[in-house]
Amino acid sequence: HHLWGGFAEYVYLPWNAVVHKVPDGVTPELAGLVTPMANGIEWSLFDGGVGYDSVVLIQGPGQQGLSQTVICKQAGAALIIVTGTSKDAARMEVAKQLGADYIIDVNTEDPLARIMEITGGRGVDVVLDCTAGAGTFPILLGIEALKRKGGTMVVQGEMVDFPNFPIGKMTVKFITLKSARGHSYRASEYALQQTHAEPREQGHKHEAQEEVYVIVRGSARIKVEDEIVELGEWDAIRFDKDTIRNVEAGPDGVEYLAFGAGDDPRDAEMFQDWWSD
Repeated sequence: HHLWGGFAEYVYLPWNAVVHKVPDGVTPELAGLVTPMANGIEWSLFDGGVGYDSVVLIQGPGQQGLSQTVICKQAGAALIIVTGTSKDAARMEVAKQLGADYIIDVNTEDPLARIMEITGGRGVDVVLDCTAGAGTFPILLGIEALKRKGGTMVVQGEMVDFPNFPIGKMTVKFITLKSARGHSYRASEYALQQTHAEPREQGHKHEAQEEVYVIVRGSARIKVEDEIVELGEWDAIRFDKDTIRNVEAGPDGVEYLAFGAGDDPRDAEMFQDWWSD
C-alpha cells in the first residue's frame, strides 16, 4: 500500500487536488483515454481554433495525433491531413479509420508538395505538431504548409533552441504560433463526455452496417467469415458487422475502441472477454 502510487488501494489527495467524476458506464479503460482526448480538445479546438470547414495538418500519428484526428473530425473540419514516417504505417491506417482524409509518408513523398496538391495550392488553416524527436523539420514544414495569411500552428516545442528560425516568413504570413502545454479542466470534462457518448458518435462515421475496431492495448484474433485476422497494438479493422464470427483476446488481454454504426459491442456476448480483460 502506498498513498502516492497509481496502483494503491487508497490515494491521498491534497485539499486543492483537481478531480473529475467519471460518468456511470465509462469503463476504466475508456477513462484512461481522457488525457490524450483532452489534449486533442485543448490543442485543436481551444488553441488551434479548429472548427467547421477547417483544413488541418496533423503531424505525427501517435497517441496525441490520433486524438487530434478524432476531435478535428467531430469539430467539423473539412479536410484532415496526417503525416508520419514509414514506420508509422499501421498508425497511419488507424488515422484514416478515425477520420483523416489523407495520409502522407514523409519518407517516401515530398510532404509539402503533396499538401499543396491536396489543397489546390491554398495550404492549411491549422498545423498541429504532435511529433516526438523529429527536430526542426515539422516546424519548418508547418510554416510552409500554412495558408498565405493568418494560419495557426500549435507546437510541443521540445527543442532547447531553434537555430535560424524563419521568423521573417512567420511574420509575413501573419502566423499565430502557440505552445501545446497539456490540457485544462474544461478540456478534460469535454473528453469525459466524449468517452461517455455512444460509439457511433466517437469516431469517423461509416456506412450503416460497418464497424471499426481499434486495438489500444494488447492483441486479438478475429474471425471474419472464414478469415482469421490478427491485430496488435494500434491496429484497426473495418468490416460489415454481420460478418464477424468469433473474437479471441491475446495472452495479455486487449483494450479496444469501436466506431461506426450498429449496436454497442459491449452488449454482445462475444465481446465480454474483451471488456473484462
